[in-house]
Amino acid sequence: MSDTLAQLADVLAARRHADPESSYVAKLHAKGLNKILEKVGEEATETLLAAKDAEHGDDATRQAVVAETADLWFHSLVMLSHLDIDHQAVLDELARRFGVSGLDEKAARQSR
Repeated sequence: MSDTLAQLADVLAARRHADPESSYVAKLHAKGLNKILEKVGEEATETLLAAKDAEHGDDATRQAVVAETADLWFHSLVMLSHLDIDHQAVLDELARRFGVSGLDEKAARQSR
């Protein structure tokens, strides 16, 4: 998975300063963080709705969850790129949480 994310991050970095007329990623960056966040929110909502439909749905509705989640991850990576946060930091955070109880991890975040 991280190979795909790394490849995508490289493409996003290359397109960040491209011509907004020829690159969707460049267009998002040119419009600024608020537009990127709007897209992340939109994709999060679409993912939630697709998941709700898929709970008792068929293969097509389950595939919609995959497609919407891909859109959410993509736009989240654009957001990270815009903020100059390497996607590896997120992967490192997930790795750090391995072996830690979810309840313990949540309690530790609340005490910060």
